[in-house]
Amino acid sequence: MAKNKKIIVLGSNIGIILHKGNDDFISLTDMAKFKDRETTGIVIANWLSTKYTIQFMGAWEQVHNTSFNVMEFNNIRNEAGSNGFILSSSKWTQKTNAIGIRSSAGRYGGTFAHRDIAFEFATWLSPEFKLYLIKEFQRLKQEENKKLELGWDVKRQLTRINYHIHTDSIKANLLPKIVSQKLAQMTYAAEADVLNMALFGKTAKDWRDKNPNSDGNIRDYADVTQLVVLANLEGINAELIRRGISQSERLVQLNQIAITQMQSLIGNLSIKKLK
Repeated sequence: MAKNKKIIVLGSNIGIILHKGNDDFISLTDMAKFKDRETTGIVIANWLSTKYTIQFMGAWEQVHNTSFNVMEFNNIRNEAGSNGFILSSSKWTQKTNAIGIRSSAGRYGGTFAHRDIAFEFATWLSPEFKLYLIKEFQRLKQEENKKLELGWDVKRQLTRINYHIHTDSIKANLLPKIVSQKLAQMTYAAEADVLNMALFGKTAKDWRDKNPNSDGNIRDYADVTQLVVLANLEGINAELIRRGISQSERLVQLNQIAITQMQSLIGNLSIKKLK
């Protein structure tokens, strides 16, 4: 579960949590405060207990949840509308093995629901509230996408800058004084593939052959951690070339360095902030 994010809807702070699978879950508890700040659990239970809500929740689960208990869902749906029928989020989850709504205790606890379900709850609370909730949620997603695009561009530019160091070293140490353009291009491509093999375990051609319909190249599809390591490898390979170390020896060393750095960086908090 990722760090809690917040949006403000008509003066109310609404928490959002990113669950595994990159699904946004919005706090129904925070949303319920728009109707009644003191009895949020009752507000949620009243909404859950309506026949329409139960039908919607059941339909959503059957689309997204292969482990959904349809038999228990039918039993609950048949009970809906009877005298004294109340359905809590915990009862719904326990009986049907639902995944669209989750409750937890603690500082950041409460009842959270997948955004599809949260928007339905907002409709029941107030059409105006739903409108502003969707508007703020979309704004949050747009901001996140802009940060992602900016961060990706910065990291991609970093590898390109380091690549100049890499190619300059190739030009100074591997190419003879008089060389054809074709031979130069082949040499640069071969050295680029040394880095590709060290980090990705495949050449640029290997990747293209397996991804014929993809735009760009193998590096355009690298993740943040791989781009950081790639930038490091470019500088290291340039120095190894300057020292006169053979390509086969450099490949072994670079692969060992790539493995070590990837192991160090995976799960690193600073790297996660770049994602």
